[in-house]
Amino acid sequence: DHHLMLVDLTRLEITGKETEEALVKAGITVNKNTGPFETRSPFVTSGIRIGVPAVTTKGMKEPEMRIIAGLIDRAVKARFDEAKLADVKNEVRALCEKFPFYKRDKK
Repeated sequence: DHHLMLVDLTRLEITGKETEEALVKAGITVNKNTGPFETRSPFVTSGIRIGVPAVTTKGMKEPEMRIIAGLIDRAVKARFDEAKLADVKNEVRALCEKFPFYKRDKK
């Protein structure tokens, strides 16, 4: 229903900053974000903000969103493992290549 989600990470042992950094390594762009009753600095945060306009513009729908959620989960869990983050990044690239912004003309 909305193009923007705030994810509260307070129950997990990870900050918004750590999550953002891990996801960037995995090729997924999010922003660390404060939330209601924030206890951490705005430079660290207890949450992340996820926006979906880029993926919906590419034509991705609910099935791809489930895949993306799984990739986010795997990247966060593997945040200390560069090889696993690289694997997730390769899967992100492969998914994005299935949904190009512009279709190439066949000549």
